[in-house]
Amino acid sequence: MHTLDAQSWLAEHGDYLFRVARRQLHSDELAEDAVQETLLAALSAQARYTGDASPRTWLTGILKHKIVDLIRRQVREVALPHSADGEEAVDLLFKEDGHWAEPLRSWGNPHAEAELSQLRRVLDECADRLKPLMAQVFSLREVGGMETEEICKELDITPTNCWVLLHRARLFMRQCLELNGFSKAGAT
Repeated sequence: MHTLDAQSWLAEHGDYLFRVARRQLHSDELAEDAVQETLLAALSAQARYTGDASPRTWLTGILKHKIVDLIRRQVREVALPHSADGEEAVDLLFKEDGHWAEPLRSWGNPHAEAELSQLRRVLDECADRLKPLMAQVFSLREVGGMETEEICKELDITPTNCWVLLHRARLFMRQCLELNGFSKAGAT
C-alpha cells in the first residue's frame, strides 16, 4: 500500500489537475472546486489506491468524475437570489403577473441526455477492460490532454511505445463501443 497525502498530491499534481479542470470547465473558480473535491475524494479512497497507476493518473480519473458532477450540478441548479430566504426568495423568481422573472433555461433533450449517460457508462466499462499501461496512456492523452513527451516521462516509456499503446487503445475502444451499439452509422 502506498502512503500518500493531500499536501504532496497538491504540490506534485495540483497545477496539472487545475489545467485539466480549467480546460473543461472554463472557470478558475470551478476548476479550483473540482481539484479540491478530487483531493478530498482521493483522501477518502486512499485505502483503495493500489499503486497500479501513477498518482497523477489516479487523481486525473477522480477529477474526470468530479468535473462531470460539477457540470451536471450547473445544468440542474437554479440559483436563488442571495438577499432573500424562504418564501421571499421564491417570490423573487416571479413577476407580479405570475410569470417567471427570468426565462427558464432549456431542459435540453431528455432522450439525448439518456443516450449520453449510456455512452459514458459504456465508455467507462470499455476503458476498464484496457490493459493497465494502455489504459494509463489512453487516459493521460484523451482525458488529461497530456502531450506525448509528458506521457513518456510520466510512464517511463518511449514515444514509439506510447503511440503504439495509444493506437491499440483507440482501436479497442472503437471496437468495444461498436459492440455495445455505438457506431458511426448509429450516430446522430
